[in-house]
This record gives sequence, C-alpha cells and structure tokens, in this order.
Amino acid sequence: MTKNIEPQPLTPALDFDNRMIPAHGHMGVDFEQRVDFDRLRNYRLARSMQSLEASECGAFLFFDQYNIRYTTQTWIGGALGDKMSRYALLTRDGKPHVWDFGSAAKHHALFSPWLAEGHSHAGMLGLRGAVHPDVGLMKEAVKTIKGLLSDAGVANMPIGVDLVEPAFLFEMQAQGLTVVDIQQSMLDARAIKNVDEIMLLSQAAAMVDGVYDDIANALRPGIRENEIVALASKKLYEMGSEQVEAINAVSGERCNPHPHNFTDRIIRPGDQAFFDIIHSFNGYRTCYYRTFSVGSSTPAQHDAYSRAREWMDASIETVRAGVGTDEIAKLWPKATDIGIANEMEGFGLQFGHGLGLGLHERPIISRLNSLTNPVEIEAGMVFALETYCPASDGISAARIEEEVVITRTGAQVLTKFPAQELFVANKY
Repeated sequence: MTKNIEPQPLTPALDFDNRMIPAHGHMGVDFEQRVDFDRLRNYRLARSMQSLEASECGAFLFFDQYNIRYTTQTWIGGALGDKMSRYALLTRDGKPHVWDFGSAAKHHALFSPWLAEGHSHAGMLGLRGAVHPDVGLMKEAVKTIKGLLSDAGVANMPIGVDLVEPAFLFEMQAQGLTVVDIQQSMLDARAIKNVDEIMLLSQAAAMVDGVYDDIANALRPGIRENEIVALASKKLYEMGSEQVEAINAVSGERCNPHPHNFTDRIIRPGDQAFFDIIHSFNGYRTCYYRTFSVGSSTPAQHDAYSRAREWMDASIETVRAGVGTDEIAKLWPKATDIGIANEMEGFGLQFGHGLGLGLHERPIISRLNSLTNPVEIEAGMVFALETYCPASDGISAARIEEEVVITRTGAQVLTKFPAQELFVANKY
C-alpha cells in the first residue's frame, strides 16, 4: 500500500460550514493555503482503494477517462482521451499502473513521481476499432494484465471494469478472467469531494462568472449564437481552462423546445437567449446556465423566468445533508405541467446532477428516476440544479442553473452571476 492515502476529511483549516467557499487565484503562493494537489491525489487514490477493498474484486481496470485521472492522477488531451486506448489497473497494493500513448507514458514517468517506478507503460489497443482486434494488440494487453494480477496474488479473483469495448471484454473472457461491473463503485467513490476538489470547482465557476459578464456586454442584435460560443471559449482558455467541453447557445424560436446545441442563428431584438457553459479547470467541471432577454423583454418572458426561479429557490432552500433526492424532484413541475408528454421526453429540463471530474456524476435528480429510487444527499456532494420553463408566447423559455456544495449546515451556491431576476442585456 502506498503511504499517505488515508481519506482526507473537510479539514478545520478549510472548513466551509460557516464561511464562504473560496475561489482563489490560479497560481501557487506562499501566503495563502490554496489547493493542495498532493492532498487531492492522496484523497482520490484512497477513495478508490476503499471501493476496491469493499468489493469482490482483486483489481479494478479503468477505461473511463475520469476514473483513470481520479486514480492515477494522469491526463492527456480529449482528442486521445476518449479513444479507449488509455487504461489503468488498480490492484490491492495501492500502486496503479497506467497505459498511455508512448510519448505520454514517458512524460508521466518523468513528471508524475507519485506513480511507482515502472508503472507508466506505453499502450495501444486499436483506437476504437481502427486497428482490427485480429492484429493482437488486445490479446497481448490482456496477457500483460493477467501477469500483473498473478504478481499481485489476485489472479483467481474477479476483475472489475468500468467501460470496455466488446472486443476487449471478449478477449478477457477468452483468457479466463471473470469480469464484473465496477462503474457504480467508482461513481460512489467520486461522489464525496474533499476541500481541494471543492475549491477547484469554485475556481472553475468563478471563471464562468466572468465569461457571463462578457456575454451580457456582447449580447446585441446581429451577433450570432456561434460568435457567443467563440467569445466564451476564447475567454475560458485565456483564463486557464484545460477543456471547453460544450457551450449551448440558444435564442429566439430555438428556446422552445430546448435543442441542447448552438447554431449560426442571428440574435434579434427582444429575443430570449440562454447559454450553458461546460468547461473544466484542473479537471473539475462547470455546468452553468444563464438566461437573458436582448434589448427588451415581454411579460411572458418575465413570467416564465419567475416560475423557473421559484422552482430553483425552493430546491436550494430544501437541499441539505440527509434529504432524499425524491424530496428535491417533487419540488419541480411534472413534465405534463409544462406541456411535455412524459418524464422521459422532459428529462434534463428539471434536473440535478453531480459535478466533479465528470459532468454527470452522482446524484442524478429528476422525476424520471428519483421518485422511485431516491438517494440520500450527503455533505461533500457537489451538484448542479437546473430548471426550465417555456413561456406562454410559445417561443421563449427560461433556463436557470446553479451549482451547489452540500456542507454540514446546508448548501452554498458557487455560481455567482446575477440570476434572481431576468437579465435584460443592453436594454434599449
């Protein structure tokens, strides 16, 4: 077992129960206690080890890029991170192995000293099938994994996997490995954030606060949705974002129904427009909607916004440790109440989801799943709450999202750009 991997609680020096969660500057300094990356790495590995030790498995094999980062503390760009050729093995000695693109593996060996010597390997499995399994890359990889399991003394125990290509799963089974699903175990592990994760989430949200001020200033008739996306992406990367995962920019008649994308539509006077900014800072994500009217607004737009805000405020007031996710979902309207046929078609409109290294972590809160399978909310969870209300004009709609941290005394909101009332940008 590697040393210093005991779970780190919400420490007294950075206890957020009775003080605002900080959004520190991004540099390391000697005069403030900011994010402690060693503590962050130790905490995440300890949580992973607790899940492994509580399972029937001798080892966990990860292909999910968020689980790989959570456990090995390594990362490469998104263009390669989703090709199912990066993977990691965690055995009960607490010293994970990671396989990566050859040059990236060498970089990890040089600059990620928390990995044990010889545990960063060059690897390639086929880039989601571009290299046919008959070439044998997967076969050799499974042989190597089996050898490591034997060395660890767990060869006769099941191996847990989070995500896997069918061809790799079939090869594991052909070589006699018993494979079980452990994505649920890892989502449980990642649900409770330590102080460092919470500060990174706060810093990521603070970056979006500033982007929304730029959007509010730029939001005039004649600008296109894609230009707002470009403006936001540029600002985020300038501030240090490592990945702008997606930005929804939705305006005018596109607001209802919500399309969850952006186009080159030209924004017009009196349009309602809403945006969702999803990016990551040091791995930790935002999901942060705001709604504007452009130049002027109508009573229908204000009414829709007021209703969406009422649902949001009710959920923030109620959410706390010990509350069930069903209690939050019940505060939101039924899909049929806002003109949608059923909860499946309305999923994601009145919605809550955990935030962390992944965009959609635990808990997931909605009428689709939470009323019958509620989850108890715990201190240390961080999640986004989203509400949506179509306007009576049949075109406009209001969309609000707030990110909240659950402390032992309630919920703190990380998303600070004004949203209590409908914001009219560049009012005539």
